[in-house]
Amino acid sequence: MNKEITDVFFDLDHTLWDFDRNSGLAFETIFEKNKIDVDLQDFLKVYSPINFQYWKWYREERVTKVQLRYGRFKKTFDALNIKVTNDTIDKLSEDYIIHLPDHNYLFDGTVELLDYLKQHYKLHIITNGFEEVQMKKLKNSNIDAYFDTITTSEAAGAKKPSPRIFEVALKAAQATAEKSIMIGDTYEADILGAEGMNMKTICYNYHNLNMPDQQVVVDALLEIRNYL
Repeated sequence: MNKEITDVFFDLDHTLWDFDRNSGLAFETIFEKNKIDVDLQDFLKVYSPINFQYWKWYREERVTKVQLRYGRFKKTFDALNIKVTNDTIDKLSEDYIIHLPDHNYLFDGTVELLDYLKQHYKLHIITNGFEEVQMKKLKNSNIDAYFDTITTSEAAGAKKPSPRIFEVALKAAQATAEKSIMIGDTYEADILGAEGMNMKTICYNYHNLNMPDQQVVVDALLEIRNYL
């Protein structure tokens, strides 16, 4: 236990909730439902970096929620040279959001880590994901009860790494930045955003990126117990 910390804030996607695995299963469902003839692995290979880029633009306020949902599908199908109508893209986009929380695999060690941390700290979520989807993910994966507060970018009116979303989350948690720690996978949004508020940070290096030497990094969730 780290007595300097009272509150632990987590990102959700790619940190606790296995987004890539669950997303792939959602795509299987919606492609079958909409009779889209495409190899799933070929699709995901092209879609994943496009989706990553769109989320970066979304954080930077360069695209809207609607543009993100449409654009990532449109750009992927165009890159694969697959002709799909705008109506079909709209339907796929809608179905994907509906079916994404149907599958709720968590990363290895998630429940064990939360059980351990809950004994010593108040736990919270800060996520840039869409409000209605993130709440379903937490509930359907049976981890919602671990968290005292859940702050989404839509509710806060700002996205990580903006100081505003961290201010809203800290206020809701009745926590101070100096006694709080942020755990997430995205260096720019989670780590730099939290450090800008004087919060401590741990990066779950899901994306296997090079990190600054001074950054606390874990490759498996249960390693977090070494710091907390």
